[in-house]
Amino acid sequence: MSNQLSDRINSLAPSATLEMAAKARELRAEGKDIIGLSLGEPDFNTPDYIKDAAIQAVNDDFNSYTPVDGYVELKEAIITKFKRDNNLTYTLPQIVVSTGAKQALYNIAQVCLNEGDEVILPCPYWVSYSDIVKLADGVPVEVETSIDTDFKMTPEQLEAAITPKTKMLWYSSPCNPSGSIYSKEELRALADVLVKYPQIVVVSDEIYEHINYGVTAHASMAEFDDMLDRTVTVNGVAKAFAMTGWRIGYIGAPAYIARACNKLQGQVTSGANCIAQRAVITALLEPVSRIQYMVDKFRERRTLILGLLNGIEGFKCNEPEGAFYVYPDVTAFFGKTLGGKKINNASEFAIYLLEAANVATVTGDAFGNGNCIRISYAASEEQIIEAISRIKKAVS
Repeated sequence: MSNQLSDRINSLAPSATLEMAAKARELRAEGKDIIGLSLGEPDFNTPDYIKDAAIQAVNDDFNSYTPVDGYVELKEAIITKFKRDNNLTYTLPQIVVSTGAKQALYNIAQVCLNEGDEVILPCPYWVSYSDIVKLADGVPVEVETSIDTDFKMTPEQLEAAITPKTKMLWYSSPCNPSGSIYSKEELRALADVLVKYPQIVVVSDEIYEHINYGVTAHASMAEFDDMLDRTVTVNGVAKAFAMTGWRIGYIGAPAYIARACNKLQGQVTSGANCIAQRAVITALLEPVSRIQYMVDKFRERRTLILGLLNGIEGFKCNEPEGAFYVYPDVTAFFGKTLGGKKINNASEFAIYLLEAANVATVTGDAFGNGNCIRISYAASEEQIIEAISRIKKAVS
């Protein structure tokens, strides 16, 4: 009885990545051999030194409610991490720990946006940005980019998208889904536009920060003195530390935004999981080199999957500089008939690959770019080789 539900939930789109994963599970339950390349989840186990810290926390009887904005020791570790890795200086009141970076993003939208406020989203953007903005009664303003510009927004595009209603700019770097990274020079050029509009708050999602292949150094918008007090830096441990299920994210933010997020979170979830928080203290304070083996393996897989996809006529790929996705342009297949089915868009192409090749990907429509599909290479070499072989057969 959907008429008993709120307009808010009835208008909300389900997460496309989770929806595709659910479809893949359904087909597996029917006995089909589905290779899942849709979810953004490392296929590594959480490193032992982090698991040991969690076990120690259990043995030390950490079992009580945690402070809404996180243990002080964890917030101090986050401050150390920001200074060490990003040259950002935050204080304790500027840090808020949440149940995953997704909750952090939701908090930010809820405390910053009023009805009709516009949020600029360079396309492609992470699948949940648009709906998180809409849930806060904001208006997503999509700025189209293409594979030819490495899926990056230019200063000219940013300027053209700004209106009197613009309240925020959200972006991720490294980008999910494209793997593109904004250089410090590119961020400075965007900042030069933003300084003319002091009402605009920037949300810099840096969850893939450490999954960087060394082409473009990681940079943060908050590194610039004239942007620090209007930038919210979002991060977490899910991707680089293989801790997706531990659900810990965090922000470094202007104090007034951090206080507001703390206030909201206190009425919604309260503090994040106590054992996970203790483990994350160790994760952040240990040298980043301890997770380099995962980045090295992702780099090998990137080379593998790009080589295979470039061997399929119709796939147009750029070379991602970070994260663990490829985001090929598949417009060459639009209007064609494959397996008796006419392909009109990326969504139909992704469904075709699931049904005809037994490979789960995600349509680019979910990321604000209908020309592409997202393929995760957080999978074994054997799975990648088999999956791309199936795709090649299905589109030949």
